[in-house]
Amino acid sequence: MKLAAQYNKATLIITFIVLFIAGCVYYTAINYIVNKQLDHDLLGETGEVKEYINLHRQLPNQYEGDQTTFIKTNIAAFKTLFVDTPYHKNRGNKRGNKIEPGRAIKTLVDVKEDHYILTIVESKEASEHLTQLTIGITILLTVILLFILALTNRYILSGLWKPFYHILQQLKAFNLADSSIINLNTTNIDEFTELNDAVTVMSTRVKSDYQNLKTFTENASHEMLTPIAVITSKLDTLIQDEKLKAKQFEQINDIYAATNKLSRLNQSLLLLVKIDNDLIQDTATFNLKDVILEKEHQLQELAQNKGIELIHLLEDKEITASKYLIEILINNLFNNAIKHNPINGKLYIKLTSKELIFQNTGDLDPLNSEEIFERFKKGKNSDGTGLGLTIAKNICSQYHYRLSYSFETSFHTFRVTF
Repeated sequence: MKLAAQYNKATLIITFIVLFIAGCVYYTAINYIVNKQLDHDLLGETGEVKEYINLHRQLPNQYEGDQTTFIKTNIAAFKTLFVDTPYHKNRGNKRGNKIEPGRAIKTLVDVKEDHYILTIVESKEASEHLTQLTIGITILLTVILLFILALTNRYILSGLWKPFYHILQQLKAFNLADSSIINLNTTNIDEFTELNDAVTVMSTRVKSDYQNLKTFTENASHEMLTPIAVITSKLDTLIQDEKLKAKQFEQINDIYAATNKLSRLNQSLLLLVKIDNDLIQDTATFNLKDVILEKEHQLQELAQNKGIELIHLLEDKEITASKYLIEILINNLFNNAIKHNPINGKLYIKLTSKELIFQNTGDLDPLNSEEIFERFKKGKNSDGTGLGLTIAKNICSQYHYRLSYSFETSFHTFRVTF
């Protein structure tokens, strides 16, 4: 959920809760005030009845407001009570044909030697209507307030957050390899101004560090190529010397192998830097099936030397990518499947419109799927650089493909999902 929507939701919920509690308190206060006013009026009527009794020494025959009753009792002391009770409204000569909410007072009056409980009931209909009208107006104002608050949060907040979304869009489009600077809008909001300054400083520093790292990597790689080439050339000359003893030849051959491995490692690391920083941009549309068949032809002799049975089922699959990188991806998957395949093993290759699958026989134990694509993670008997599958994984990530490993029915399976 977006920040504005989350803020809007929280504001409306809190406002509703506060208004609901305030409404309950408001209703209770109004009801309390109405009851107090009715109680005051009832006390006044009770006083009039008592004055009449004291003056005439008898109960009144009829009292204004026909909800006055006298009940004879033996109780000599009674505390005056105020209670809510139904009020039976008269219509013409009929009684009790409509019931309304009412308020009653109960008190003790004495007529000569007799005791009576006086009950006077007054209608609360007018007060209830006033209370209901007040609550209705309050609810309507609450709904209008929440509606206005929602619109205000939606439009005013969206306007206030425009600088933030502009910064976010610039960060999404930020590219280390691009020489253009981040274009930020000016704003009168202090927090966004500070954010603009921080993003500008950060982008400048990151680009500077990237350029320095890129220059260092390229220079180091280039400078390493020359001594490696010299070492390789000298080793070629020494190996051709017929005076070498068998032990010396073996040692020189080990040095030669290590030098070749160092050269491959240098090239692999340089390639990883280029892939990670999206420096290879020779994008084209081509048929992946043709690339697989070409690599299969190139590596056929290597597979035949190990007696590997190679079976493929290939469909046409048009992709748009760097052909150079895709060739490296296919080459690494091929080499991995052949190198780790036993003598007289099997290699299955399947290409569909949705995925590319390499399956090969090998160790009976599955590999660690969490570590297999990490840098310099190699098998127990591998003499490679440990970067082949890492490069393959990074190439797939470059084009939003998914490279995964699984162990299925004694076959090590590498699956590229498009």
